[in-house]
Amino acid sequence: MIATRLHPDKHIAAQSIAREIATLIQLRSKSGKSTVLGLATGSTPLPLYAELIRLHRDEGLSFRTVVTFNLDEYVGLGPTHPQSYRHFMEEHLFRHLDVPVSQIHIPDGLTNDAPHHCATYEAAIRHAGGIDLQILGLGRTGHIGFNEPPAAADTRTRQVHLDEMTRQDNSVFFGDLSLVPSAALTMGVATIMEARRIELLAFGEGKSAIVHRAMQETPSAKCPATWLQRHPHCTFHLDSGSSKQT
Repeated sequence: MIATRLHPDKHIAAQSIAREIATLIQLRSKSGKSTVLGLATGSTPLPLYAELIRLHRDEGLSFRTVVTFNLDEYVGLGPTHPQSYRHFMEEHLFRHLDVPVSQIHIPDGLTNDAPHHCATYEAAIRHAGGIDLQILGLGRTGHIGFNEPPAAADTRTRQVHLDEMTRQDNSVFFGDLSLVPSAALTMGVATIMEARRIELLAFGEGKSAIVHRAMQETPSAKCPATWLQRHPHCTFHLDSGSSKQT
């Protein structure tokens, strides 16, 4: 069952989630354990990342015991490409924190052997002990990560074809639809569902219809976000716009 938390706005939501992450890091650090975070990209998590940076800068929150795994990356984009998710994460989070470089994991969009690379990515998550807390956004197609419909519950990290709606939505970052890659590497639904906690962020009226579907439709491959209904600890963080149809 999906729990919901209604926030006055995305910035207050970011502050709340950042505090939860900070508490998790501090508790696990005291026990001599690392914290494994699953991270997302796009505009939705930016206020959250800004708040994590503020906690590090102003309140001394250390990320040295944190291990990160990003959900996805565009096929064909290298780490220096301005629209690659590696570049996005460096600019908006990692270069502002003290996370050791060796503990940052992002799929390689330039890999020459996607199946092997994706299997290695899965193995790295297992080796780290699994993801403690996964941050998710929600695409208008119902995708989580880049798991476009149809996406079965047993899917693992793999190369996928991007839906045209997703490419159109992301074209605002590229300047032109023709520049948006048509494929990506993404964690699978099963990979995401193995995270011990999932925090999904969706804000604005434009997300209200897909939030409703994700929470109310019978879980199926035609709307991958519906699989989250089967997670024991999944929370949707919403505002007045995105919660209008719930």
